[in-house]
Amino acid sequence: MKNLSQFGVRLLAATLAASAISVPVAALADGVAYVNKGLVGVGRIPASQKDKFGETFGSGSGMAIDPTSWTRDGAAYKGSLWLLPDRGYNVVGTTDYRPRLNTISIELTPTAPGATPAAGQEQSGVKATLAGTMLLTDDKGADTTGLDPLDGVREAAGEMPILPQADNGKLALDDEAIVRLPDGTMFISDEYGPNIYRFSAEGRLMSATQPPAALVPMRHGKPSFASDNPGPGAAEPDPKDPETGRQNNQGLEGMSMTPDGKFLIAVLQSAPRQDGGDSGSTRQNTRALVYDASDLAHLKLAHEYVVPLPVFKDAKGKTKVAAQSEIVALSDKSFLMLARDSGNGQGLKGDESLYRKIEIVDLSAATDIANGPFDAADKPVAPKGVIDPSVTPAKLTAFIDINDKGELGRFGLHNGAPNDRNNLSEKWEAMSLAPVLDPKLPDDYFLFVANDNDFLTQDGFQVGASYKAEDGADVDTTFLVYQVTLPGLSGNTTQ
Repeated sequence: MKNLSQFGVRLLAATLAASAISVPVAALADGVAYVNKGLVGVGRIPASQKDKFGETFGSGSGMAIDPTSWTRDGAAYKGSLWLLPDRGYNVVGTTDYRPRLNTISIELTPTAPGATPAAGQEQSGVKATLAGTMLLTDDKGADTTGLDPLDGVREAAGEMPILPQADNGKLALDDEAIVRLPDGTMFISDEYGPNIYRFSAEGRLMSATQPPAALVPMRHGKPSFASDNPGPGAAEPDPKDPETGRQNNQGLEGMSMTPDGKFLIAVLQSAPRQDGGDSGSTRQNTRALVYDASDLAHLKLAHEYVVPLPVFKDAKGKTKVAAQSEIVALSDKSFLMLARDSGNGQGLKGDESLYRKIEIVDLSAATDIANGPFDAADKPVAPKGVIDPSVTPAKLTAFIDINDKGELGRFGLHNGAPNDRNNLSEKWEAMSLAPVLDPKLPDDYFLFVANDNDFLTQDGFQVGASYKAEDGADVDTTFLVYQVTLPGLSGNTTQ
């Protein structure tokens, strides 16, 4: 299916449309046809779930399926995945939540593409069970924290760069994406730095990679890692927003290793402040950082590209930018990117999302700006959101519409009113791939997508105190599984 002509893609789409598959979508990107065969499974973990520390389970800011565990037995699959929560329940402000990593046992019995599950079984195709929880510690083995670091900076030491530090002296982490490596070590990206951390298989910090200066948040000419979510009794940063670098809560939201294991790709959630990131309507041009991962302890920036985020109109006709929430690398020149709106979904006052899509991002014709003038904070690549004429951005191709009413409806889900437990929640932030393991379909994969439930429950307990989320919110961790055809990945078990 590689390098199909336009006629070939039309013929493929027509053939699929004539089959039993109800929602086939063939997308041509860089001469390759990618096929979305639709939603094939849904499952949940209850909002009230507690982890082994007795604290409320938080769900998918990041996800990685364990390739060594993934097996097929007839029509059923089993495996495990790692699910990364972020900085803890923080409706009012951040708390001294200890960052951690959860292990989830997965059983998947997929529905045939286009088919409707039996009545009462719509959301039982995925059985997800919390199997374990591991705390993440700093390089000395001390607890880390979800607290906003305000102006705290841990000084550089040895090969470790300066790091965000909370007022209690702990390393401050707002975890967003995870890559688990064959040796059990892992890369985790965060919002505060925004940094890329490497942890041991036991969860101890081993090394840290700071992004180019253009992404480091600066206030009054100094690095300032605050996100304007102060902890109890703490003051707001001055000014509230960084002057340059990543915007508050818009760090390295997506990260993935290429299938060959040679490159690590990390993407900022939206544009840096100096590139239009100071406005919700101009923050479109974000950055994709491609690191040479041949030396896992010393990532080297090899390539860097401008990625234009999707735009859409809100209910009032205003232009909005969909924030990047997760990626899955297909190669060092392409990746899947989940982008979404904010403020709508189960647990919130707004009920209907206007944009939740997975795009194919093609970097092959984009301008490589790595290690050049645009990596400095004083040289914007997109001032006021307008890309410098010397720079060609990446190309986006629509692939999966998560809000598709027909697809959701087959599994008892919907987007919009009524704003009940079957309305999709706001934050869809985790993706990972597992092979279909069918020799007749060597390029077919299951694309797992999960939400970040923000720890919203009516039976919450965290940092020594019980809580109830506002407005009666009880948001389950939900898994959506799509079957997709991704040519060129065969031979790679999962990623």
